[in-house]
Amino acid sequence: MALTYPIDIAGLHRELPICRITDDLYIGAFICFGDQELSVACARELLKLVPQDSYDYIFTAEAKSIPLIHEMARQSGASKYFIARKGPKAYMPDPLHVEDQSITTAGIQKLYLGRDDAEMIKGKRILIMDDVISTGGSLKAMEALIELAGGIVTDKIAVLAEGDAAERDDIKFLAPLPLFNKDGSIKA
Repeated sequence: MALTYPIDIAGLHRELPICRITDDLYIGAFICFGDQELSVACARELLKLVPQDSYDYIFTAEAKSIPLIHEMARQSGASKYFIARKGPKAYMPDPLHVEDQSITTAGIQKLYLGRDDAEMIKGKRILIMDDVISTGGSLKAMEALIELAGGIVTDKIAVLAEGDAAERDDIKFLAPLPLFNKDGSIKA
């Protein structure tokens, strides 16, 4: 039987599968892909974390946050949002890029933003959104990419703050998520 972690997020109960990252580090996997009810509820609650007039655009990194940012835009009436891609695309003119180190991705990855999107971000107030903030590597890369594009980061929000991220005072989140040992117990 697979180990899970029970959690209540945005008024909903979910059982997160506990997954191995290293021999002595396991995480509760928060996946909103395919869970429309969870995406809608989390988007609604994330929008409550910051005043809508405090940012011009919402920004996230590919991939698990895509349903959330889309739903946040739908609920708030935003006509545009931005997604940093994990690879350059043919449709991206002269893309900007930064490097990212994430707890759930092996090795260094790069985040890309097309020059056309960068021009739209320039001088604008940007709200960074992520599904889970853990080590802060992806968050730092998104901040660097926005700054490279000339945008101004006004706030950072996430559904979950994992491990020590829950102690940070520069992010807002819906719920903390502990780290786990191999047996499913919470790391001290």
